[in-house]
Amino acid sequence: MNDWPDGWSGDRGNANGNGRGYGRGSSGAPPEGPRVMRHVQRPAPPQHGGVPPQQSRGYDEGYDQQAYDSGYNTGQVYGSPGGGQGGNGGQGGDGVPPQGQPYPGHAPNWRRRLKIGSLTLVVVLLAVTIGTYFWADSKLKREVDLSKVIERPGAGEGTNYLIVGSDSRDGMSAEEKKKLHTGSAEGKRTDSMMILHDGSNGPTLISLPRDSDVEIPSFVGSESGKTFPAKGRHTKLNAAYAEDGPELLVRTVEHNTGLRIDHYVEIGFAGFANIVDAIGGVEIDIPKAFKDKNSGADFQAGKQTLDGEQSLAFVRTRYAFAGSDLDRTKNQQKFLAALASQTATPGTILNPFKLYPTMGAGLDTLIVDEDMSLWSLSQMFFAMKGVTGGGGTSMNIPISGSSGGNLVWDKAKVKQLVQQLKNDEKVTVTSDR
Repeated sequence: MNDWPDGWSGDRGNANGNGRGYGRGSSGAPPEGPRVMRHVQRPAPPQHGGVPPQQSRGYDEGYDQQAYDSGYNTGQVYGSPGGGQGGNGGQGGDGVPPQGQPYPGHAPNWRRRLKIGSLTLVVVLLAVTIGTYFWADSKLKREVDLSKVIERPGAGEGTNYLIVGSDSRDGMSAEEKKKLHTGSAEGKRTDSMMILHDGSNGPTLISLPRDSDVEIPSFVGSESGKTFPAKGRHTKLNAAYAEDGPELLVRTVEHNTGLRIDHYVEIGFAGFANIVDAIGGVEIDIPKAFKDKNSGADFQAGKQTLDGEQSLAFVRTRYAFAGSDLDRTKNQQKFLAALASQTATPGTILNPFKLYPTMGAGLDTLIVDEDMSLWSLSQMFFAMKGVTGGGGTSMNIPISGSSGGNLVWDKAKVKQLVQQLKNDEKVTVTSDR
């Protein structure tokens, strides 16, 4: 009798009926008992919010008391003990991090980015600064050789600059000469001369009138190299420049003052006007209206902003003041101090659209001594600015009278003034004019 369900008899076998079936009624030997499958230990359930393990039952109650469980019913992945996360740093099985979490190693490192940005900015600024320095330094015309000056006074404390405004018309067109009222005289002469002392007691600016009566000392020709002995000849100070250029002018100033000149700086008409235009004009307070057809000056009293053409007329005017060179030197000091003060501002220095045109305008026509560095030139510029900054002094060289139309220096006061400058002491000498 066959106790198995229909279709599970021993006849169930191969096609020819000789196959070995597994029913109890089969004549063949029964199969081995089912092997118990090794139980796979289910990972511990999550502590919070996890899905409780399912109690699964086996395929046959006779297999084992513990049912086989694949682990899929909990949503876990083999090799991923992190509660559904992959074993690769919290990533899923496909390497993609859960939503809302960044890739490991790809989180923005702002501190590192700030360091790199800061370093890049510093390098760029340094490169621009160095490039600007060498560009400006290359434009300086170092044409004055002070080593040709003989019998020089001993050096003192501080630095002394001889600043010269010449009436050079080099490079100017006929239209520019007419516009600036420069005339068409050949050669060049000194229109203004000043000594700027930069020391620990503040800067001192001293004007030397072009009509000053001076003695021309012995000197060595700048071109010929020939020695010219002193003859006791007296003439106007600007004649020294006209006779043999900057070297003889420095030699004459040193001989008549006893003060050693460390650096020489000269600028012509065109350069002066171009600097003023480059910074957008210079504001100045004119106390009294004046007019001069020779210089082109025509000014009303009060505060006003002068362009390059007007500025040149302002510093060159002398006939409006009864031909007095002393009044003109006061205007020159006042204007140059205002020019320096209004140029050395953050609005100019930090603005490349103003800085480079200003530097270019000045450096193109600036003539200096061979030992002048760009650093020394900048020191002179800021010392000029300091003249009106409260700690500086501006004055004419002391005058005692006149002789044959020339202004005679007060020798006692000049000697005291020079001694104070040499010792870098506070200047107490005053000028009566």
